[in-house]
Amino acid sequence: MQAWELSAFNTAPEIRELPMPRPDKGEIRVRIAACGLNFADLLMIEGKYQDTPTPPFVMGLELAGVVDALGDGVTTHAVGDPVAVYAGQGGLAEYGCFPAQRALRLPDHMPLTEAAGFLIAYGTSHLALTRRARLAAGETLAVLGAAGGVGLTAVEIGASLGAKVIAVARGQAKLEIAKRAGADHVIDADTPDLRDQLRALGGVDVLYDAVGGAGFEAGFSAMRPEGRILSIGFASGTVPQISANHLLVKNLDVMGLYWGGYLRFNPEALQHSLEQVFGLYTQGGLKPHIGALYPFDALPAALDALRSRKSTGKVVIEIAKTL
Repeated sequence: MQAWELSAFNTAPEIRELPMPRPDKGEIRVRIAACGLNFADLLMIEGKYQDTPTPPFVMGLELAGVVDALGDGVTTHAVGDPVAVYAGQGGLAEYGCFPAQRALRLPDHMPLTEAAGFLIAYGTSHLALTRRARLAAGETLAVLGAAGGVGLTAVEIGASLGAKVIAVARGQAKLEIAKRAGADHVIDADTPDLRDQLRALGGVDVLYDAVGGAGFEAGFSAMRPEGRILSIGFASGTVPQISANHLLVKNLDVMGLYWGGYLRFNPEALQHSLEQVFGLYTQGGLKPHIGALYPFDALPAALDALRSRKSTGKVVIEIAKTL
């Protein structure tokens, strides 16, 4: 089979011919249709992601496809089941073997290209907003990087929870996408008075930040008393530094969210969250946005699109058009 393998940090991944894998006990083998890309893939290439495997390894954190073989003891899945898998690695290949408990059977009629980029983005936003920030109906949610892979899902889920959603993104095209996802107000990220515009809209109860940098500083200054700040990632490359004394004045909470970490210390919370997210999807409440769909051999171009932050929604690699 073919796979995109990273042989060493800070080198470009390459397509390699690898042996067909066989599922071990408790594993399923998936014929992979598509793989969703994430900012973490870029960090893995540099060896900077918190869960980066030791090279060489096959890249691709999340994927969707069809089960085509079962390891001993697997009773939760059957050959032919369409599944999405949070794998951590191995998604950018024609086949892969993964623990059965990491695979979720897909709702009927869910396209595999949508499913490939669904778990991390929607899972992150739902767990962050419901479990960590406890976002309530009527509160104001501001989303930085609102047209990106996770940001756009935060807009959707925030709207579904009854919040007033303020989307912050760069450029009119991205702001229009955020509006269609349910944002009540939009602000261009390049505006010189972001803090003042957020304050003019009544301030912020929950700040969802996957960007860091100057946007975080503006959002921090616009928080309402007892506001909650969610640190999701640092796509800008700048990690915010917080003066603890500023937290006291408004009784603010600052919290982090690493979605994959729940697999180790509280997988039940993650599973419950995903069940709710898939429920919203089947009810028509979520409409995944794939900003760019690349063929299997175009991974370098797809990574460049992710790196430049020009993409909207999810960037997905299509590995097989039909299964």
